[in-house]
Amino acid sequence: MKRTHLPLNALRVFDAAARHLSFTKAADELAVTPAAVGQQIRALEDVLGTVLFKRLTRTLELTPEATRALPALRAGFREFEEAVRILQEGQGSKVLTIAAPRDFTAKWLTARLAAYAAANPDIRFALTAHDGEVDFTQANLDLAVTFGGPPDAEGLHGKPLAAETMIVVGSAGATDSAPRIDYPGSGWEAGGLSVADAGLALDAAASGFGLARVPATLAAADIAAGRVKATGDGEPTPAAYWLIAPTPQWRQAKVRALVEFLLTG
Repeated sequence: MKRTHLPLNALRVFDAAARHLSFTKAADELAVTPAAVGQQIRALEDVLGTVLFKRLTRTLELTPEATRALPALRAGFREFEEAVRILQEGQGSKVLTIAAPRDFTAKWLTARLAAYAAANPDIRFALTAHDGEVDFTQANLDLAVTFGGPPDAEGLHGKPLAAETMIVVGSAGATDSAPRIDYPGSGWEAGGLSVADAGLALDAAASGFGLARVPATLAAADIAAGRVKATGDGEPTPAAYWLIAPTPQWRQAKVRALVEFLLTG
């Protein structure tokens, strides 16, 4: 019989019924009805062309064929269990490797990872920076953060952190006439200062260099700490910070748990 045709569920029912020599007790173990157990056993006997039980008045008795087959069947189940354990162990590493823009890591991500690690002391993080291009195969990443639209590469799945707004911030004494601080993606032309990313623009604004136009998510901690102030309500933008990973990565419990925390924390 081909592996794809193995009646694994029915064999599991057979194993339980053989241990208890009772369809009723097997049904209790498997959380099904005795009738369902009997149906599975009859279907298995039809597939195998072999009688597995002698139905006596008050009990069941294994046929010689069933008795001979049980040790091999149970050894097979133990091998299945070991295979599952190995697979879970491989996916159950306590290290999460994350790639994110450097400014996002500094201004938003590390504080939340610290809170997550405090509640999950067995978790370790490996953080790397990227400049917009993420290669999951080469970097062996579990998760990445990007800014922009949803992932468009085949095989990638993403979740946005939140709807994003671009806000203009400056130091406490900054006015609307202060010089503009630009960086790639700021949407501003070169002003009084050019820097590499929005995080450096925020720091420059806090130091009094002028005004910076940055994602509200990135500026939230600095605004709360009083390092900068927002000069207006901001402008909604279709761009957002996205948590992305190849579709199979989302099946990993450690990835799902962290993503849920980041989306709600």
